[in-house]
Amino acid sequence: MVKRIPIIAVCPGRGTYTKMELGYLRKYRPQIDPLIDPIDQYLASHDQPTVSELDEAERFSLKTHTPGEYASTLIYACSAADFLNIDESKYEVVAITGNSMGWYTALALSGALKSGAAAHLIYTMGSMMRDNVIGGQLIYPVVNDLWQKDIDKLRLIKQKVAEANALKDSFVQLSIKFGGYAILGGNEKALKYLKAELPPIDDRYPFVLVNHAAFHTALMHETSQKAFAALPLELFSAPQIPIIDGRGKIWGPHSTDLAELRNYTLGHQVLETYDFTKAITTGLKEFAPEKLALLGPGSTSGGAIGQIMIEANWQGLRTKQDFQNLQTNNMFLVSMGREDQNGILRK
Repeated sequence: MVKRIPIIAVCPGRGTYTKMELGYLRKYRPQIDPLIDPIDQYLASHDQPTVSELDEAERFSLKTHTPGEYASTLIYACSAADFLNIDESKYEVVAITGNSMGWYTALALSGALKSGAAAHLIYTMGSMMRDNVIGGQLIYPVVNDLWQKDIDKLRLIKQKVAEANALKDSFVQLSIKFGGYAILGGNEKALKYLKAELPPIDDRYPFVLVNHAAFHTALMHETSQKAFAALPLELFSAPQIPIIDGRGKIWGPHSTDLAELRNYTLGHQVLETYDFTKAITTGLKEFAPEKLALLGPGSTSGGAIGQIMIEANWQGLRTKQDFQNLQTNNMFLVSMGREDQNGILRK
């Protein structure tokens, strides 16, 4: 029997389905899709446009494709399609993790949420901001050109966050540790202050993410309470494949307390910093995969994952060039959302 190659599947977060990804699901949807069909059925039963309809639209629309309930379900469907297309005769998924809403996808792909339950949870959490988006998120680099941590940038961010929080009716905190980027979540006043005070980088940063609420911050307290009221324990099951959460905790098939899993998903995961860096680092060290499979849509998490590998000194990586050399010689990180890499892991 041929030994299968161990890989970790990484589920992307919000903002990865853009106009460039329109039609992604139609292109890569597997013939047998036990994870995707229930999403369309669920959305149709709630008089909402299905992911199939959204993906097959003539043009990408910020109004249609970026609100939480639509963006989340679209991204989940595309990630599920890629996951179902991994060649199981060659590759063994030994663990699954994700960034932010990618945690919900990881729950679904691992079996910790059954198909109908996954659609319900992902749509429900995505729709929490339908009538009133609470706060927002701002992204800013914390590494230098070599993809090494920049102490001066980290100190500056800490200083400016403190200054923003000292203002009246202003609040911001670290929302996501995202490799070489800090994603800050806060209210409008705090983010406006940070955008004005943080020095511009590459004519792009600081960048406020479109239609993103201040998830993974204390501003989401009411949202967390609504989630607990709407999403019962019965939705959750023990994962069939180990999953790694936003603290680096591993949930295994035989070591998962369902009440604790629900409490983390609807509580800590919503209100506290999501440490994607810790999640990837834990996966590398605890499971020693031969490849990471970054599921689509898009591949925007690829750079952050490379930066995490450098920070962890994985396989001796110290610089951006080291990571690029590894990719050229071994293709350790496979981005299924990239045209030049999407055929490597597929059946």
